[in-house]
Amino acid sequence: MRSPQSRPLRELLQTDDFTRRHIGPSEAEQAEMLAALNVTTLDQLTESTLPESIRFGGELNVGGPVTEAQALADLKAAAQKNRVFRSYIGMGYHGTLTPNVVLRNMLENPGWYTAYTPYQAEISQGRLEMLLNFQQTVMDLTGMPVSNASLLDEATAAAEAMTLAKRQAKSKGNVFYVADDVHPQTLDVVRTRAEYFGYEVVTGAANGELPEGTFAALVQSPGTHGDLHDLSPVAERVHAGQGALIVATDLLACALVTPPGEQGADIVIGSAQRFGVPMGFGGPHAAFLACRSEYQRSMPGRVIGVSKDGRGKTALRMAMQTREQHIRREKATSNICTAQALLANMAAAYAVYHGPEGIRTIAERVHRLTGILAKGLADGGYPLNETFFDTLSFKADVAFIQKRAEARGINFRYEGAGYLPDRIGISLDETTTLQDVADILQVITGQQVDVLALDADAVGGIPAELGRTSEYLTHPVFNTHHSEHAMLRYLKALENKDYSLVHGMIPLGSCTMKLNATAEMIPVTWPEFGGLHPFAPADQTEGYAQMLGELEAWLADITGYDAVSLQPNSGAQGEYAGLLAIRKYHESRNEAHRSVCLIPASAHGTNPASAAMLGMQVVVVKTDESGNIDLNDLRAKAEAHSANLGALMITYPSTHGVYEEHVTEVCEVIHAHGGQVYLDGANMNAMVGLAKPGLIGSDVSHLNLHKTFAIPHGGGGPGMGPIGVKAHLAPFLPNHEVRPVSESRTGAVSAAPYGSASILPISYLYIRLLGPAGLKKATQVALLNANYIARQLGGAYPVLYTGRHERVAHECILDIRPLKQASGITEEDIAKRLMDYGFHAPTMSFPVPGTLMIEPTESEPKAELDRFVEAMLEIRREIQEVQDGLLKAEDSPLRHAPHTQDDLMAEEWNRAYSRETAAFPTRAQRTWKYWPAVNRVDNVYGDRNFVCACPPVEEYAEA
Repeated sequence: MRSPQSRPLRELLQTDDFTRRHIGPSEAEQAEMLAALNVTTLDQLTESTLPESIRFGGELNVGGPVTEAQALADLKAAAQKNRVFRSYIGMGYHGTLTPNVVLRNMLENPGWYTAYTPYQAEISQGRLEMLLNFQQTVMDLTGMPVSNASLLDEATAAAEAMTLAKRQAKSKGNVFYVADDVHPQTLDVVRTRAEYFGYEVVTGAANGELPEGTFAALVQSPGTHGDLHDLSPVAERVHAGQGALIVATDLLACALVTPPGEQGADIVIGSAQRFGVPMGFGGPHAAFLACRSEYQRSMPGRVIGVSKDGRGKTALRMAMQTREQHIRREKATSNICTAQALLANMAAAYAVYHGPEGIRTIAERVHRLTGILAKGLADGGYPLNETFFDTLSFKADVAFIQKRAEARGINFRYEGAGYLPDRIGISLDETTTLQDVADILQVITGQQVDVLALDADAVGGIPAELGRTSEYLTHPVFNTHHSEHAMLRYLKALENKDYSLVHGMIPLGSCTMKLNATAEMIPVTWPEFGGLHPFAPADQTEGYAQMLGELEAWLADITGYDAVSLQPNSGAQGEYAGLLAIRKYHESRNEAHRSVCLIPASAHGTNPASAAMLGMQVVVVKTDESGNIDLNDLRAKAEAHSANLGALMITYPSTHGVYEEHVTEVCEVIHAHGGQVYLDGANMNAMVGLAKPGLIGSDVSHLNLHKTFAIPHGGGGPGMGPIGVKAHLAPFLPNHEVRPVSESRTGAVSAAPYGSASILPISYLYIRLLGPAGLKKATQVALLNANYIARQLGGAYPVLYTGRHERVAHECILDIRPLKQASGITEEDIAKRLMDYGFHAPTMSFPVPGTLMIEPTESEPKAELDRFVEAMLEIRREIQEVQDGLLKAEDSPLRHAPHTQDDLMAEEWNRAYSRETAAFPTRAQRTWKYWPAVNRVDNVYGDRNFVCACPPVEEYAEA
């Protein structure tokens, strides 16, 4: 027997045990895979793959590794430094009660949060249905005919509405009018966005006269101070000038107040946060944008539509994908390419669970308690706004009341842009009780008040002419699942239709669908993180400050930058913020004319879209036959535009999945001509611990925390896109007018100072649990898995691009074009057939049309990689049957894929292949079978017959 002393104590402490849990292949499997690549160690693989000029030879200076138990205990101790007061601050952020059935079975359920954006509709019908419910909820409550499936936050939704209005309104003017009682954070983001579009932002009274040349007006109702506005006169004035009326509204208020769509609004925006989504120190939350039908093909964001599948059954899909703005590249006015799907699903589930009567009851309770509070304050001598739904504002001795309120654990609104220093704002919400109202009155008046007695004389704040009379949420889905059993089973039924990481590998290139560890997810629902208002006083948020400060320092070290902003709440927002810093930097040097942005032809569409949004002239740089930046073309264009060169945007490793050898030279060329280098961090999973963008020569990068740093994709959001910058750009990082985070004069890019702060603990724990060595090893195994896949499949499918020693980075591109030419089988056919084998498809036709891009990540075990290889080789055999003339392409299982239970249950089977071949092509499916919910969806039908509302319940039954 081995002596207890024979094993090192460090090994017994298991401080690095998380690395073993996170990384898929065991040490023995790694050795086997390395041998297949003709190397013996991960370091040898790294040396044969990465250019020597970019390698980082040191050790990262980050926390960890520690055990899961220790990491959670330490973070809990930090979280407890946050003081969660009763919040009545409002400003678009409200307390809410997440139904426990939704909390446990959606927010905390990996079957929902590990799914990807529903580009593969056949295996996404569950969350597509719930997102359609979200759209229907928004349409019903706002009174608008069309809604998208969510945006990032209310402030950016307002900015998106502004550019939508400019595209659609007939007015040729350049003035954007903003009512002076719009939330200040919204105005901050709108001003930031308007600057480089050249719009003039003018503020004034909601019912004021519009300046000449107004192309749109933004009005908030209820306003930030609580006032309700009759929108019809405003709409008449705006429309008289051929402009568009944008209304920011509150969904709960719309249950009682005449909706904006019935008062002449052209676009309606807002946040669905108070529909069951915690405040979370600012996010993530699902914003919405609804509009007139005439605007729908220009509407930003994703839209879920109703179509048919191959058997004629109702099927859902993302509609009109080609109208997504980022696909328009440099012609875009929006770079949106994501959403807040998980949070939109929660808000929709909230509406489904409560139904119209439940929503109305909650709204009436909030309004009734606000009326009682108004009566008590009026009796105490405080003059108030005459109209209201849930918010009151009044003059008072702020210093005196704030001291008493905080002693009772209460936060009111005392400050903020657009607010006088001697005013207090109070917003009630779903969580408010009679005792809370009594406590508020005691704090303000100094008297104990009988709130029940006040109720007898209290009056409402909604004028009769603004009371809602129209119905809402009439579809059966909102009137069926009101018991917990019914709701539980509905959520499970939807979950069962979808493919997520709980089922198997999602090998989407450029998406990094890695493990979202359970330990990382646990703090998201801690009340110390979820229950804080983003504008709570700093002395109540010290736990967040500690965690955010450490995370910023770690990300700066990992990237080689000097400063980090955590405000951008998506990768596209990070791109925007990074280019914004570059533009502000040039302006500070009296070089505002430096507005040319060089972008490789292979770049993701958000790159040129982001540049266009900042008024930059996009100049495309060629790529060579190997997929690398054409250095000669780069030099020529940098020279030609030297006087006006602002930036180069590159992705590293490239979007072609290789480490370009000359990246440092590329950076030197740009700097020599006065430009700055933006390095897109979408592929950071191939760099952590091995290379640092800031040491390569880049000036700024965004990081996709929902890729590299383990935040789950949520079925299409949330995400986070913080940016790292070199020291000279640090003064130009985004600030925030309501809660400044620095001395920067750059405006906000997101509604909250730290974006979607409540999901940042996920990335914090990911880094701390892995520690320096674990982070490096995770990257090395990501390279190993990708190169193993490329080696195993390279004989059957050409690997389009490779770097040194025929290596790829963390992903590889398989060229399907020769097979398509020889057989007629397309990349889409292969993608759909993979569903029959129990897989989500790789990325189709990006960055090269007619290809599949595969990224296995470090988290997938060898057995799963081998299962995928087996599936792809079997599919190659099926293609060969078509090539050999044994089957026509239109008769092959690839063309009819995916196959459903309906196919197998059909009485007649007239296919040229067996039912077994259709649904059970390998032995693996006999052990476990994932069934697509519908057959191949007809995209053309869906676009020609655009419907974005819930279909009749009979059609669901048929499906």
